[in-house]
Amino acid sequence: MALPPDTAESFVREVDEKLREDQAKEFFQKNGKWIGGLVALILLVAGGYFVWESRQQSQARQDSEAIAAALERVGNGNPKAASDDLAKLQDSSIDTTRASALFTRAAIALQQNDRKTAVDLYKKIADDSGLPDAYRDLATVRAVATEFDTISPDDVIARLKPLAKPGKPYFGTAGELTAMALLKKGDKAGAGQLFARIAADKGVPDSIRSRAVQVAGSLGIDATASMPGGDPAALPAQ
Repeated sequence: MALPPDTAESFVREVDEKLREDQAKEFFQKNGKWIGGLVALILLVAGGYFVWESRQQSQARQDSEAIAAALERVGNGNPKAASDDLAKLQDSSIDTTRASALFTRAAIALQQNDRKTAVDLYKKIADDSGLPDAYRDLATVRAVATEFDTISPDDVIARLKPLAKPGKPYFGTAGELTAMALLKKGDKAGAGQLFARIAADKGVPDSIRSRAVQVAGSLGIDATASMPGGDPAALPAQ
């Protein structure tokens, strides 16, 4: 006797579910050991990651407190002790700690008129492939700015070439230093055009853009259109 349609569909579903249960039991009987081992490994890795992350966060907090304490020592007139404390952090596995310690030590060195040490620290940051580009690029700009008067214009231009481009995060400062190097070489036209491009870049701080307008004007290039209310058509081609 034929089953009613609803009953037939229910019967098929039950058979299908039973078949899947049997297949699953057979699968786990054959492979249960290595599946259990895999699950245990996943749990171990996940647990290890959360422990590692927690330790990283805890270490980062401790490092931040150490840097803050070092800055307090500087304020209290003991820069050498502050620099010594920071030196213990500059090889940290945490990139923000490492960069902060090095940048702060460089700032302390500059405060003590020790430009050589500051430049060496900036170069250490710039050469650290484990740090984000933002840190390394800033260190490059700071190093060049610190030793600008003691290196050749060509060296300034070459080192800042990747950064002295419109749209780059440090274009304002890198562009200014490059334009000043061009002036030292006697290339007034090139410097003026670069100052005009700095003025035109809305990503550059207004203080630098205003200064760039003034210097470009002194070199015979009207970059006033770059500032709010100006005429964009008057900008030089990039």
